[in-house]
Amino acid sequence: MGIIEWILIILIIAYFVSRFMQVKGITNISVQEAKGKFKDNDAQFIDVRTPGEYKANHRKPFKNIPLSNLSSKSVSLDKEKEVVVICQSGMRSAKAAKILKKQGFQNISNVKGGMSSWV
Repeated sequence: MGIIEWILIILIIAYFVSRFMQVKGITNISVQEAKGKFKDNDAQFIDVRTPGEYKANHRKPFKNIPLSNLSSKSVSLDKEKEVVVICQSGMRSAKAAKILKKQGFQNISNVKGGMSSWV
């Protein structure tokens, strides 16, 4: 194998490692841990699913801000408070957590398994 193939392999591995590594300031939490935060007045709860998904099945106190609108709507959130994000499976909320992190939010929790894990 030539040098170019090795560079490509290394780049591909680095890409996948970076996609799955824990980002500082983002914590993955269980549904039970999310429920435990409901009494915390300093936490903000965001559901990043589509309005249709949210309307069909959601939990209070989660507020619906679809992932596609998050970048522009995040100005309504307090950067000093924890943000708990949820979606259907945990994938979109993980993306949402990264978006919020890039916008300067320091304390973000992603609910593992999303609404699919809610009991």
